[in-house]
Amino acid sequence: KTYLNIDLKSRKKLTTEQDEAMKSVLFKKNSKEVFLLNGITGSGKTEVYLRVIEELINHGKQALILIPEIGLAPQAEERFQRYFGNSVASFHSAKSEREKLDVWLGAKRGHFNIVIGTRSSVFTPMKNPGLIVIDEEHDLSFKQTDRFRYSARDLALYRAKIERIPVILSSATPSLETLQNGLEKKYSILRLTKRATGISLPKFMPVDLRNQELKEGLSLELLDSMSNELKDNNQVLIFLNRRGFAPCLICDSCGWISSCSKCDANMTVHQQPRGLQCHHCESRIMFPEECPSCSNQKFISYGLGTERIESFLKQKFTHFPVMRIDRDSTKQKNSFAEFYKTIKKGRPAILIGTQLLAKGHHFPNVTLVGILDADAGLFSADFRGSEKAGQLIIQVAGRAGRENKKGKVIVQTFCPEHPQISQLLRGNYEEFALKLINERSRFKSPPFSFQAKILAESLDSSISNKFLNKLWNLTSETRPTPSNIKVIGPLPSLMEKKLGFFRWELNIYSENRKSLHSVLDVIESILYKTPTPTKVRWSIDVDPIAL
Repeated sequence: KTYLNIDLKSRKKLTTEQDEAMKSVLFKKNSKEVFLLNGITGSGKTEVYLRVIEELINHGKQALILIPEIGLAPQAEERFQRYFGNSVASFHSAKSEREKLDVWLGAKRGHFNIVIGTRSSVFTPMKNPGLIVIDEEHDLSFKQTDRFRYSARDLALYRAKIERIPVILSSATPSLETLQNGLEKKYSILRLTKRATGISLPKFMPVDLRNQELKEGLSLELLDSMSNELKDNNQVLIFLNRRGFAPCLICDSCGWISSCSKCDANMTVHQQPRGLQCHHCESRIMFPEECPSCSNQKFISYGLGTERIESFLKQKFTHFPVMRIDRDSTKQKNSFAEFYKTIKKGRPAILIGTQLLAKGHHFPNVTLVGILDADAGLFSADFRGSEKAGQLIIQVAGRAGRENKKGKVIVQTFCPEHPQISQLLRGNYEEFALKLINERSRFKSPPFSFQAKILAESLDSSISNKFLNKLWNLTSETRPTPSNIKVIGPLPSLMEKKLGFFRWELNIYSENRKSLHSVLDVIESILYKTPTPTKVRWSIDVDPIAL
């Protein structure tokens, strides 16, 4: 046994639910059990697996903790180092190659008891692993969608099965696949239904934007509430999942729109630095002096982005600091850590951000969350759109009122009667998720079927289309397609042109995983044995996260 010198001041008294969850995991600490730690935001899920890890380390074991974003690393590292001291190491892309090598070798030799890292850390070798934790397990960042495609969550589950150690999937908004596995008793569900501080969940207040006078996208109700909270020395979080100043630039005369030459997308207006940028291929061009279509020199920046909201709020609330936290403002190393230090001081401030602020952060003095565009994602062509939108709303709402101050969430929407918006306004994610599960069940969509996507890309749309058609014809000729296989396509991707390549996809569904893989085996053999056109590049993505 390796007994730790734990800082007792870091200990928090466990609630009855937390204590029961901890004991349930420890009871099966020598098994390959999978636990879904399904707790509302602020219920103390981290404290549960902190205590589990403490017990395992005292028995000579190590723990691997996967987090979805680098932005969560400073908070996680601080908390674990305060609790466990120098036995904690972190592994992510913000570290230098030398730092990552030190962690890799240190974990392999048993020098570190705990490794915290993003998805690539799932491959970290450990001398005596005892537990894997996937924090915010629903997050799409755990799936790598290019080059070497893999799901860190699924690999962690497989690794734990091989090493016969338990896994904790932690989330306030579990993915429908994980929730369904829990309902089918494949995973053990541990529920935390109350906040650890005893404070109730934030109150949701919908604002109907129809016929409303808005100031740069903010309603009068939201602006008044912000003013009141700041005067009470509290912090305010404004959420808009759209970076930049405005989504597109339009000519005031002829209606020309700033579109990307490489992608089927508009170029976003940025002010810092000034210019136009495509958020899909990251191409940048100078801000045009005149319209390329009619030579007019007047333009309209149409729509809202975090830069625009930041500019307005700095003028509106001159006596309070305004911090914009998105991918643009956190590019430099340790930039997010600096933001976190400032926020942690607790002084009244306004935080503006994208989904970077929605994931697991603990901001004790945030008492008001404003969601500017709650409707985004509800009308997506992707069948997962509603699930993603719901998770984002519940997660960002959970940043309010996490300590001893009550919180509230103002939700701006043009569709207050939308059934999914109504469910989310009640703050009950599980009710929302169960209705989505019932819909998926009727249409035999994942998690009630398994999916694979074959993607073909080329500089000519017709070449991608012909390649997939020929591939499927050869597959059908090689082996009869099982009756439980459903094929959709070939069809152009929702964004057909990206990075100059035209993308077509073939989606294959089956209620049986074995049948799906038998078809994929045939497809792979054809792709590797039959000469493929040099003008086409292809990929196979099993369990894709987006259409």
